[in-house]
Amino acid sequence: MGTCALKTCVGCPINVSRRGFLATAGTSAVALEMGIMEFASSLFAQEAKPAAKPRIRAAFARPDVDRYWLGWPGTAYDIKARQADYTKTLTEAAKKLDVQLEVDAEPISNKAGVEKLLAQCKESPPDGVILTLMSLNAGWGPANLFAQNKGEIPTVIFSPMGTSFTGHLQKSRNAPKTFTAATHDYGWLATGMRMLRTIWDMKNTRLCIVRGKQTSDKPLEVIGTTLHYIPESRWLETFNKADTTDEMRAIVDYYKKEAKKIVEPKPQDLLNAAKFYVVARKIMAEDNCQGISVNCLPLISSRKTPCGPCLAWSKLNDELSVGACEADWNAAISLRLTALLCGRPGFMQDPAPNTVDNTLMGAHCTCPTKLRGPDQPHEPFILRSHSEADNGCAVQTLWPVGEKVTVMKFQGPGSIILGTGRVKGNIDTPPSGGCRTSVELEMDNIADSRDCKGFHQLFIVGTWDRLFRAYAQLAGIEVTPV
Repeated sequence: MGTCALKTCVGCPINVSRRGFLATAGTSAVALEMGIMEFASSLFAQEAKPAAKPRIRAAFARPDVDRYWLGWPGTAYDIKARQADYTKTLTEAAKKLDVQLEVDAEPISNKAGVEKLLAQCKESPPDGVILTLMSLNAGWGPANLFAQNKGEIPTVIFSPMGTSFTGHLQKSRNAPKTFTAATHDYGWLATGMRMLRTIWDMKNTRLCIVRGKQTSDKPLEVIGTTLHYIPESRWLETFNKADTTDEMRAIVDYYKKEAKKIVEPKPQDLLNAAKFYVVARKIMAEDNCQGISVNCLPLISSRKTPCGPCLAWSKLNDELSVGACEADWNAAISLRLTALLCGRPGFMQDPAPNTVDNTLMGAHCTCPTKLRGPDQPHEPFILRSHSEADNGCAVQTLWPVGEKVTVMKFQGPGSIILGTGRVKGNIDTPPSGGCRTSVELEMDNIADSRDCKGFHQLFIVGTWDRLFRAYAQLAGIEVTPV
């Protein structure tokens, strides 16, 4: 039996799905046991979830025979047993990911079989197709024909060991919205399912952007995410009307208990930060959104609110929701994709190249603490003030020195920048200036750190660049090295 290629990663999202995590959130933050869900908000359980679910077709390309003779995968290859294994893996993944899976047990063995599948997909387009090859000589003709004629349907061509040589993999490698997975690990089918689920989730995501004076919706091309703009006045009115509740006090108690230390913030600063979180969840629930980003710097500088969203955004991202700073929607969709695809949060940061050591420093006053996912222990963190205003409650998360990190961000809805590095160290403020969480990375394959692209890129614990590239190929997104 195969195993998922990512199950060796701590907190692999196929093991702890976002939907399964949400289902355990409960109805009262105060009633939740400390150390399990850590006072996730009662509003967390109300997070908007689409009524529908993605529909995925699964098919098998092979001759309609009971046994092969010579040729790969070989006469010893048990056709029926292997198709049963593949089907079981797909079925179990679909159940975990809440996907409607439709399996075509009858094999596709010729052009007529491909044309039948194409006609069915045209009449009732699925949200994705997984086509598994089970023959070196007879599988690639149908697979390439389908890839060339399927249109915009995201398609995974799965080629287990014994069904492809180098030459067989060439025609499909540049087919639009197609990813060919050639591997001996048929547990990888679960990863393919998750990528298709993520494409659908991104299309059905709404992110609240608090900026300006108008309410409006802006659907993004390529990924399909909707940016839901609301006026700053609504945010301020909701915040000012919110009373202090037991839920807010419970959130404060958790952070006081779990913080390595508290430096600048006073008790009222913690309560204000908890209120920021609860208000964000309330607006997200009211407007059917899965994340939020506020144009926060003007609010902080004008003192229209007593604090910024630093602690609130840390908590949202710990829960695999989206809390993004400065109304940066590119960062917001990056956080959403990372949560869905990797099952862990990203750290949105301001990049500051170190030209002496040729490293990349990234800093912000909000950072998630559960860098390996919501089901894993949090990293050590310190409660600080927002460094630029020296008020409110910010988070200094101490990153694990020596661990690999992925760097990613959308540059518009059809393009991402992508790279990897390793944590060299954490930087304290003071004596340094800048934001409270400051992390220094040794970047891979970067001759000069000044050449690193982008702003507000995400740092993500772990090596996820191959998964992002596979997803991007499947979703029709361009990838540029960071």
